[in-house]
Order: sequence, then structure tokens, then C-alpha cells
Amino acid sequence: MHQCVSYFNALKRWPLFASVLILSLLPSHAFAQFPSVISHPLPGGGQNWSLPVQTLIFITALGFIPAVLLMMTSFTRIIIVLGLLRNALGTPSAPPNQVVLGLALFMTFFIMAPVFDKIYQDAYLPFSEDKITFEQALDNGSQPLRQFMMQQTRETDLALFARLADAPAFETRDSVPMRILVPAYITSELKNRFSNWFYDFYPFSHHRLSGCQRLDGTRYDDGATRHRFTAF
Repeated sequence: MHQCVSYFNALKRWPLFASVLILSLLPSHAFAQFPSVISHPLPGGGQNWSLPVQTLIFITALGFIPAVLLMMTSFTRIIIVLGLLRNALGTPSAPPNQVVLGLALFMTFFIMAPVFDKIYQDAYLPFSEDKITFEQALDNGSQPLRQFMMQQTRETDLALFARLADAPAFETRDSVPMRILVPAYITSELKNRFSNWFYDFYPFSHHRLSGCQRLDGTRYDDGATRHRFTAF
């Protein structure tokens, strides 16, 4: 039995040993024929990453796309509004979370379509045709997002995060770095929705409160409905 186990262990090591042996027997000048694995220079003096490295960066970035979608688009405002409306209707489980999330995603894609189109035209297409470097593509792609977030961000929130970051005074709004703009934009989105939550609740609350008064007149005590409006 021990000999069989040793035999199978040897078989497991054989592919690795064979690979190392074959690589060691290859002539050294054969590796000189391979292209650069990391990067290659561009005619303008820039540097472009090779396809394997670009693929690795893209796959790694896929894990951050949900956070970018949530934080740098209109998704946050839409999902908050839909959640408040669902609670105002008194149906916290209908429509279900999957439906609310799907509605928020499709509405986000509709609102952000001009921004995504500009990113595609200014960043992705030139980069796919090797007209610009990867760094230039990132810079071109961030400009439409910057303009969108800047239009929705309050000056007070920008000043707050600039003061917290000990950043110097900015000459123009375009000179605000993303590390300050993104949290300021998120804070403004939360303020805009939660500060106006009463306007989302009031139309539904008025009718439900009227219904509670009619139920009181019929001596029917709806404890669940009465409990929801204790805050009002």
C-alpha cells in the first residue's frame, strides 16, 4: 500500500519536473524572440501595457465596478427614493428587493447614458486603436464623470472635505481632485434625498391618516397603521 501511494505521488510531480526539464534544455536565444511581456514604447514616447497586463487589470477592476456604480453615478439617489416610496406605501416587502434593485439599475443606465457614451468615444475608442496610452484613457474617461458629479455636489460639501484633507484653495472647480470630489458628491446625494424624505412620505401619509380617522369613527382599531404614524 505504501508503495502505491509513493507511486501516485511521483506521478503527480512528473508534469512539473518535465516542464522544468524542457525549459532548461531550450536555448537561451529562443526567449529573445518573445515580445515584451510587460509593456512596449509608443511612437510619441509614451508606454503601453501589454495585453496580458491589461487583461489582468481589467479582471481586477471588475471587483470594483459595483462600488463605482453605487458611488459615482445616480444609483444612490434612485435607490433611496425607491426605498422611501416603498416604505411610504406601507409595503416593505413589495416590490421585493430584487425588483427595486433592477429598477434602480435600469434608471441609472438611462440617466448616465450620455456620460457613458462620452467615456466610450473619448477614452475607450482611442485606447483600443492605440492612439492614446492607458494613463491618457483613464484621464479622458474620468472627465465626464467629474463633470456629472460636480454638477450635483454642493459647495459646502466640497469645502468640508477640502478642509478635512488639508488641501490648498482650488483655483477652479476642475482642479478639485477625485479623492475630495467623490466623498463630497456622495454626501450631497445623501443630504439631497434624506433632507426631502417628508415630501416622499406626505402624499401617501395624508391618505393613510385620513383612513385611520375614518376607522376611528367606525370604532375599528388598526394598531399596526396607528403605530406607523406615531412619529407624525
